[in-house]
Amino acid sequence: MTNLTPKSAIQLQTRRQLFQTTGCGLGSAALASLLHADTASAAKPGAIDPLAPKPAHRPGKAKSVIYIHLVGAPSHLDLYDHKPTLQKRDGELCPESFFEGQQFAFIRSRPKMLGTPDKPEFRFQQCGDGGGTISNLLPHLQGVSDEIAFIKSLHTEQFNHGPAQLFLLTGFNRFGRPSLGSWATYGLGSENANLPGFVVLITGSVLGAGNSAWGSGFLPTVYQGIEFRSQGDPVLFLSNPKGVDTTSRRRIVDTINQLNQTRLADVGDPEIATRISQYEMAYRMQTSVPELMSIDGEPEHIHEMYGTQPGKTSFANNCLLARRLVERGVRFVQLFDQGWDMHGGVFNNLPKKCKQVDRPIAALITDLKQRGLLDETLIVWSAEFGRTPMAQGDRASVGRDHHKDAYTVWMAGGGVKGGVSYGQTDELGYSVANNPVNVHDFNATILHLLGLNHERLTFRFQGRQFRLTDVHGHVVQDLLA
Repeated sequence: MTNLTPKSAIQLQTRRQLFQTTGCGLGSAALASLLHADTASAAKPGAIDPLAPKPAHRPGKAKSVIYIHLVGAPSHLDLYDHKPTLQKRDGELCPESFFEGQQFAFIRSRPKMLGTPDKPEFRFQQCGDGGGTISNLLPHLQGVSDEIAFIKSLHTEQFNHGPAQLFLLTGFNRFGRPSLGSWATYGLGSENANLPGFVVLITGSVLGAGNSAWGSGFLPTVYQGIEFRSQGDPVLFLSNPKGVDTTSRRRIVDTINQLNQTRLADVGDPEIATRISQYEMAYRMQTSVPELMSIDGEPEHIHEMYGTQPGKTSFANNCLLARRLVERGVRFVQLFDQGWDMHGGVFNNLPKKCKQVDRPIAALITDLKQRGLLDETLIVWSAEFGRTPMAQGDRASVGRDHHKDAYTVWMAGGGVKGGVSYGQTDELGYSVANNPVNVHDFNATILHLLGLNHERLTFRFQGRQFRLTDVHGHVVQDLLA
């Protein structure tokens, strides 16, 4: 325990008493995560704003990222990876090699193959000049296919949701590592001093990995994602409580910062400098965040394009908010949409979920392009793993189990070569046939598009340098414009 002088002990006690008596909510758990009160900062002593813009390792095409994660993992075989042979062999027992010695979450006996239904809404179309195939379940996305680069050969090491989500988003299958968004803001800072550098928007329940999916791990907590809510206070306890007006709040923040400045001069702890800047940002957010979250003022044709409904919580609203965030200089926006874990009723449920996301994602691409922002905004569609080409359950309520060995993700904008597909699975969609891409390659490519070298973006923790991609990862050059 650190020895304190009587003077410093009084300063600490005064600050503690001030937190207990102000009633302004700054000590709440939600805002405390924003104010990162207890983690050592990487900022140098005297540095005031750890989120100030920083130079990249090299010129990057993307300035911001909108990362869409579909929680539970949609069936890529029914959306992007057309397999006519699988359709022909629908109902046959799967090859023994597909089952013997393999790990699945729920399949326990040798299953039958499951092809995509031969119905108009499930049929695939060759789209755009690039000739990519997209299911009719995603008609709006078909219209912007020339902006998209598909990776059809991604594979992961994890086959259960929580570990797979952590592995994809933090590069490690257990808790404690920084998320991709945290690494991005640690490396580049943010372009807006009135908003967090990393914002999270959620529809449905929180994913199995919990807030570790946007956590800062061992990085200073200023770099963790801040969840914005669609209803009530966008950030918990951001509004002044009854009896505390703006002038009073300003006086409280000034007093706290004076105490922190005194303490900073006394001990030189760089975390205190970080804390000062974040109290200031929290105060400014009282004005900037409500204005940001109010989408009522958007033109009617924008609401029509996205399918938004002001005042409600929806994935469409979050897509529009994502555009508004990157427009204001936020570095990393993460959208989570729950409801894609279809172990049963896949052909009934998939069309419903696709209808919720197809229009707003296509609108996001189109809207950014019309505003001249697509070239500098990277959009990512992801999931924690894929789905089996074999059936789970009986035909009446058939689903697809988790599949880690091959699945599809895509990127658009931000320096990506549009209208291309990279990698390929075998004729049944079970294994990667060529150009495999692992999770570390995927994350290395995202960082590269931001101008960050994944091997140089490191943080020293517990005696060694850590990075997002561990000791792996290669940039997929064929995806770069």
